[in-house]
Amino acid sequence: MRDKSDIGIIGLATMGRSIALNFLDHEQSISVWNLEPELSSAFNSEYHQEKLFCASTLEEFVESLAVPRCILMMIKAGDPVDQMINTLKSLLSKGDILIDGGNTHFNDTQRRHRALKNQGIDFVGIGISGGEFGARNGPSIMFGGSEQAWKALQSQLTTIAANSNRGTCATRIGPAGAGHFVKMVHNGIEYGDMQLIAESYDILTRGLKLAPEEASRVFKDWNDGPLESYLIELTAAVLSKKDKITGQPLVDLILDVAEQKGTGRWTVEAALNLGVPIPTIAAAVDARAISSQKVSRIIAAQKLSSSNIGIDGTTSLDTNVIGKALLCAKLCAYAQGIQLIREGSKKFSWEIDLVSSVGVWTGGCIIRAKLLENIIEALSRTPNLDNLLLDSSLTKTIETTIPALREINTQAIALGIPIPAFSASLSWYDAIRSEKLPQNLTQAQRDAFGAHRYERIDAPGKRIHTKWVN
Repeated sequence: MRDKSDIGIIGLATMGRSIALNFLDHEQSISVWNLEPELSSAFNSEYHQEKLFCASTLEEFVESLAVPRCILMMIKAGDPVDQMINTLKSLLSKGDILIDGGNTHFNDTQRRHRALKNQGIDFVGIGISGGEFGARNGPSIMFGGSEQAWKALQSQLTTIAANSNRGTCATRIGPAGAGHFVKMVHNGIEYGDMQLIAESYDILTRGLKLAPEEASRVFKDWNDGPLESYLIELTAAVLSKKDKITGQPLVDLILDVAEQKGTGRWTVEAALNLGVPIPTIAAAVDARAISSQKVSRIIAAQKLSSSNIGIDGTTSLDTNVIGKALLCAKLCAYAQGIQLIREGSKKFSWEIDLVSSVGVWTGGCIIRAKLLENIIEALSRTPNLDNLLLDSSLTKTIETTIPALREINTQAIALGIPIPAFSASLSWYDAIRSEKLPQNLTQAQRDAFGAHRYERIDAPGKRIHTKWVN
């Protein structure tokens, strides 16, 4: 008779399949089940081995697991997760651990944890970053659940996770919901990073008139310096790829409409609810929305005048200036995201350790970058730093790169090249360093039309109303 499996996996689509193989590579015995039986059969046929059990029914799947059972759901977020929980909970026992490894909203994770706690089932939400390759070869894992569940799963999860020079890229972020919250913010930073890279590509190709192959070499050069990261390296590879049919750069044949699954929008919504400004990330979300308006953009391109754009169409920009501006803006995006995590931790009493949380991003995940080492050092020096840019070392980086960010904004505007994320980064930087902002006028207006009152600088704490119009 076959021994009971160490862990069960529900869902054999791209991510579930890849993470199942990762467990098998590390000598973990697993049981798998998929709603569509043909996927289970195909998986079993291709990877049949002693440590793999492909169940034909959920009952058979649950029975095949060692007690207390550990089940990882790798299924579509939303209603499918609730439906699976409702089906599973009658088959589970007190002490079992049910894990959601999808891109789930942290509020849903908290709700499910509370509901299952009454039954004695420990519900866990883990953020998994790295895409198909990461899931297969070592992802970044952000665990949100009880300390007891982490102790039960730590060995298995750290075994399959990526490793960096900081060690394993799997850690317990905090209670249920914390892991998915940090993964959500991770994805928000990813949106910002990708948009800044796209804007750099636009300036290189439209502004400097570089062909994609030439732009690819620029990104390769950037990847040898402080901009070194997975996304910069990936961009260089993408820009160098030729279409097998036409021989043209493949990127030039791709429709300029960027899709999104919702995590970037969730990040912006969470930031609004917590009162944390994240304009670089918000601009990236907006940019994807604008890209989807393709038909409208084509019409506007024909009807809206461009006669006021750059007199001779030339620019004084060079690749060095663009690279410095990109580094500056990327740092702004990371700083905004980390401030959001800090405020989320306070709001929900998660007590998130930012050093270890950011540390799991150094390997396996999409936003892994050399810049993270500087950020981790800053967080280690001053754990309670309100704004990352106030760290002495990062302040020096900003001081040496902000002139380039100003220059790129000036030149791109003159050329009529849209740079929403670069522009938002500069505006955010200038706002946070302004001792006085024009919102004194805003508050006066609010009092004038709605009697909302205001506070005088020479009478702190006192709320005053004025009759502004006779």
